[in-house]
Amino acid sequence: MNEQLPGGGIELSPDEIEALDARWSSSWTPSEVAQRLAGVGAPWYVAAGWALDLFRGGQTRAHGDIEIGIPAASFPEIRHRFSGYAFDGVGSGRIWEDATPEVLAAVHQTWLRDPVTGNYLLDVFREPHDGGTWICRRDEGIRFPYSDIVHRSQDGIPYLAPELVLLFKAKHVRRKDQSDFDATVPHLTPAQRATLTDLLARVHPGHPWIVGL
Repeated sequence: MNEQLPGGGIELSPDEIEALDARWSSSWTPSEVAQRLAGVGAPWYVAAGWALDLFRGGQTRAHGDIEIGIPAASFPEIRHRFSGYAFDGVGSGRIWEDATPEVLAAVHQTWLRDPVTGNYLLDVFREPHDGGTWICRRDEGIRFPYSDIVHRSQDGIPYLAPELVLLFKAKHVRRKDQSDFDATVPHLTPAQRATLTDLLARVHPGHPWIVGL
C-alpha cells in the first residue's frame, strides 16, 4: 500500500471513534463469514483475535469485530461476493466511504458496511503477496506460501497461523494482546515458538515477549 493517503474521506472525531463499538456490534462470526465466502477461489483466512480462538478450539473472549486477510489482487472476487454492501477504506483515523481504486491503493483495511443500517460487519485486510506467496506488510522480507500459514479449524474455517497473528499483535501490546499471548503460547508447538521468536527478533528487536517464549 502507498504511504501517501488520498484526499477526502471523513476524519473521525473522538465521539465518532467511540461510537464505532456500537457500529461493529452486529459483526459476523467466523462461521458466518465462512458461509458467505464458501466457494471463493482466493485464499483467505480469519485474522487477529478470532484466529487465535479458532486455533485454540473455542471462543475465549468477546471480540469487537472480525478481520479476514486476502491477497490484494483477489479483492474484486470478495467485493463481488458482497455486491449488496458498501466497502469503506480506512486508515489514519479516516474513513473513505465507497472506496475508490485510489483509496484502495493507499490503505490495506476495508470495512464492509451494511448500507441500510450503517453498521460494519467485516474488516477485510488486502495483503501484499507474490502469486501464492504471502508477504508480511510489516517486513516484506518475511514471506511464506499461503499453504503453510493458512490453517483450518475443526469446522474447516481458515485462519492465520498463530505465530503470525501474535507477530502483528506485538506492535502495540494492548491489554487484550497480552492476554491473547499468554493464553496462546502454551498451545504453540516448539517450531511455532521458534518461528515467533525469530520473527519478533527481526521486526521488534528486544520485544518482551521473546523472553516468554
